[in-house]
Amino acid sequence: MPNSQSTLKISSEVSQEILRVIEEIKQGSGFGSVEIVLHEGRVTQIEKREKLRFTQDNSKSVPTVRTAAK
Repeated sequence: MPNSQSTLKISSEVSQEILRVIEEIKQGSGFGSVEIVLHEGRVTQIEKREKLRFTQDNSKSVPTVRTAAK
């Protein structure tokens, strides 16, 4: 395991691809999280966990899904 003084070096091309994927995920998501998984110092996967938040509308008996403004 690298110590706190070491830095992860990745190519500019890989960095741009990672940022592109994260931006794509961000555009299609309301609430949630993104986790970047590293294995031996390399990005091996990007995981997205999306959350659905429900608010109870007092005039209706059915909860409505709330999404983030885009």
